[in-house]
Formats: sequence, C-alpha cells, structure tokens
Amino acid sequence: MLTVEKIGGTSMSQFKDVLNNVIIGKRTPDEMYNRIFVVSAYNNVTNWLLEHKKTGEPGVYVQFLKNEDYSIALDSLGQRLVSINKNYEEIGLNLHEAKEFIEYRIKQAKMMLFSLSKVMASGYVNTEDICLAAREILASVGEAHSAWNSVNILNNNGITARFIDLCGFNDSLPYTIDERIAKAFDKIDFEKVLCVATGYTKGTEGIMRAFDRGYTEVTFSKIAVQVKAVEAIIHKEYHLSSADPGIVGVDKAVPVGYSNYIIADQLADIGMEAIHPKAAKPLELAGINIRIKNTFEPEHPGTLITREYVSPEAKVEIVSGTTKVVAIEIHDPMMVGEVGFDLRIMTHFAKYGVSYILKSTNANSITMVVWDKSKSKELIENLKENFYQVRVVPVAIICVMGTNIAMPGFLYKAAKALYEENINIESFGQSLRQVNMQFVISRADYNKAVIALNEALCLHK
Repeated sequence: MLTVEKIGGTSMSQFKDVLNNVIIGKRTPDEMYNRIFVVSAYNNVTNWLLEHKKTGEPGVYVQFLKNEDYSIALDSLGQRLVSINKNYEEIGLNLHEAKEFIEYRIKQAKMMLFSLSKVMASGYVNTEDICLAAREILASVGEAHSAWNSVNILNNNGITARFIDLCGFNDSLPYTIDERIAKAFDKIDFEKVLCVATGYTKGTEGIMRAFDRGYTEVTFSKIAVQVKAVEAIIHKEYHLSSADPGIVGVDKAVPVGYSNYIIADQLADIGMEAIHPKAAKPLELAGINIRIKNTFEPEHPGTLITREYVSPEAKVEIVSGTTKVVAIEIHDPMMVGEVGFDLRIMTHFAKYGVSYILKSTNANSITMVVWDKSKSKELIENLKENFYQVRVVPVAIICVMGTNIAMPGFLYKAAKALYEENINIESFGQSLRQVNMQFVISRADYNKAVIALNEALCLHK
C-alpha cells in the first residue's frame, strides 16, 4: 500500500509537528514504511533564492540577473540556512553534519553560477537559456536542504530513511525528469526504507521552464505515477475548506471531505491550487486519488479528490476567488453579427501569452477577466491600439463551486446573498457543465462576498 506524500514549506518549517503527526503518529515500527515523502523548501527559503512569490522582493536569482555580487548573497543565504537548522536540533538533527552538507551544496551552486556567468558574458549563447539554468540551480538548493535534514532527523530517531537527491548536482547525465525519477527509485525496497525526495528534479527539459514555482507538485505527481502509488497525499497547514479560514473564521470554514478533479481544475484556474493542474492530470489519468490533509489534525481524513466523485446530494462545496484580476471590456458597435470577431481578440491574447478566467458577451461587447500582471498590461495597451473601445476595471472574481450544483436555486441563493450585502455583480459566467458560478465584483467587496456566500451556501444548505 505504497503512498507518495508531499509536505509544503509552511509545514516543513514546523517539522517537529510533521514528525509527530505525519511520519510517526500512532504507527507501529512495521507501519512506518511504504511511504515516499516529497518535501518543499522550508518556508520563505525559495523566496530568498529566487524572488518573493507575492511581493516580488528580489532574491539571489535577481542579483545574478543584474550581474551583482550573487556570491556574497549566496554566502549570506547559507548562514541563514545554517541558522534555520538550529530549530531542529532538539528533534535529532546533527548540526555539524547539516552545516557541512548545505555549505558544500552552496559551494557547488556558486561554482555552477560562476561558469554560467562566464558563458553568458561571452555573447555566444542564448541569454534566456542561461538565466533559466541559473534559476533551476538556485531553486534546487532549498529542497536539497530540507530533504537532507529530514533524512538525518529520521535516521537519528531510529527510522531507516534514504535521501533521494533528484537535483543532479553530482552528475552531468542528460536524463529527462521522468528518467531521473525512474532511476532514483529503481530497486528500492519500500517496505524497509522510508524515502525523502527533493521537490526539485533536474531534467533536460527543465522543470521550471514548464512549471516555475509549481515544480514541487510536479515532482510529487511524477513520482506517484512512476511507483504506482495507491494514493497521493498532500499535507498542508490547513484543510481544503469551504472558504478561506482567514476570511470567514476557522469555525466557519468547513472541510470539504470529498471532491473531484474537475473542481480541482476550477480552483487552479483562480490561483487557489489544491494541486498544480499540470501535476494533477498525470495522477487523474493514472487513476490515483489525491488526499489533502491538515498536518496539525492527523486524525482527520482530510479531503479525497477522485475522478468519479459527484456529491449524492446537491450542495456547494467551495467558495473561493481572488482580488488580483482585471476585467477587460472590448466594445464595438460593428461587432454584432460579425463572425470571428472574438477570434481577432484571441490572436492578441495568444501573442502575449495571456489566458482569461471568465468570458462574457453581448451583442456588441465582450468582457474577459485576466490576471493583473505585467503581461496583461502589455496586452491591454495592444488591444487599445487595435479595437474601437477598450475599458479596463480592477475587479475581484468569486466562484461558487460544487460537483453537484446543476439544480434550480443555487444561482438565486448566491445572487440573493450578494444583494443582501449590497454587492453589485459586475459580470457573471457559468458553463453548461454547471460546476462553477463565477461572479465579478468590486475588489472592496471581496471579503464581504466570501463571508456571505459561505454563510448562505455552505453552512446553510
């Protein structure tokens, strides 16, 4: 009954709880094995290595791009990682060995970056490829640090553990990601050893080129498929809940319990990933279920995501959304009846690599909601140059999701809940499949809307 289990960065930073709740728990020595753990870097470490995911604050990678002294920055980072190690001495981490490992790994990274900078300075190569290679090298350091520490702690606690280093620092073999994973796990007796793998995997195709910061979940997914796991488990610091506990309160955020891959895709589309969509698809196709568990409530079964689940009763499962979007309205009096007008618009979207979350139309206008990012801003300027009238409004989008909401009444209840809070619906979207109702509202009303919809649809069914 082999499982593959991912531990996120926030949980990793509280590894004592992970050790006691997730890895050991109430298991007997014989029940300790048949598990592979895929670990993220400790909280904020990847932000320090690359750039802060939310604020954009520059890390070592940005200093490399600007040709600043990344060597000093890496040394400073190394000191921070050594300092982090002290948090785990009480649960068995050998500080001397841990310091030796991470200092050597940073030394290796520094040498690789130095070589890359020299090649880039020569002017004979594609600069973008070199920068992406540097990003890969730096990202891998965080996962190597946390994975090595975890194995050291486990072994010092009497659990036979093996460090599965997928970073490829010690070889120059041209493996693809899948090949490296297959080779790393070949001939391991999972009944006798607990494996801890780095969330980063080196491959010729470059895992960050395709997935950027979602690479840990891609590694997790590929390992689960490779070893034919019976279940893929994600341990987070919170449950997959009916709404964000930080907005509605912990007591009113109900664990979902069961859902399906379609709902997981809906969540990913608005940036609230249960799992990265490109990581979910291989698991879905392989028939491997995903279970999302709360690290700090080990006895709770969490939420099981399967291909076939549909709630036996009509109900809303999740209310979620984001304030980091803008609505683009393209208006043209000549649009009515013109075949292919939206195709013209989409060629511009494709040119700038922008996809939309929601699309709503009438006779002479089309509204699309997109992420409020730099690419979107470039797209908007291009649209203004090519279409009759383009209006851009900063908005929020809030979604009401469920595996079984194709019933009369849900739209009425949702609209009524927003009306009673004096929240205007600026735009709306729902497909024939009816698993997701999307409301575009003012950003200022977002939290109020989440609370209202959660109260009306998830707590009072």
